[in-house]
Amino acid sequence: MSDPDSQYMEMALAEARQAATRGEVPVGAVVVGPDGELLAADGNRTIELADPSAHAEMQAMRAAGIRLGNYRLTGCTLYVTLEPCVMCAGAMVHARIGRLVYGAADPKTGAIASVYRIGSDGLLNHRYQVTGGVLAAEAAGLLQGFFKSRRANGGNTGNGLGG
Repeated sequence: MSDPDSQYMEMALAEARQAATRGEVPVGAVVVGPDGELLAADGNRTIELADPSAHAEMQAMRAAGIRLGNYRLTGCTLYVTLEPCVMCAGAMVHARIGRLVYGAADPKTGAIASVYRIGSDGLLNHRYQVTGGVLAAEAAGLLQGFFKSRRANGGNTGNGLGG
């Protein structure tokens, strides 16, 4: 894979796999600076941290902000394996993310293209570029396998999302 988007999405997929080993929904994210430097990477930690805001995107943006010493992530690209929710999309607006690249669409709660168009609809004070569907089959496969396994083991994900 020579395509940078695919390479960074592979890193996000690795974070998603690590999240699954912790019992978290397998979503991973990385933040890359304008110069292509990897600033941060993480996966979901909502269960581990007992924090509903500890989505992969939020974790990676927090770490990137700390690394840069600024909550503004102007010109940075966020790679995430699943289309972000409303909370994460809103945080990307506040952080002034320059570009979002996501893997699998989320037809139930996706706030980028599936249900809402936060960040590209022109209704807020910041817009970011969006590229969806990068390594979508791999990202969707991780999620499908995770939930299939949970349903087979009693139908509960342990995270309030059901089976």
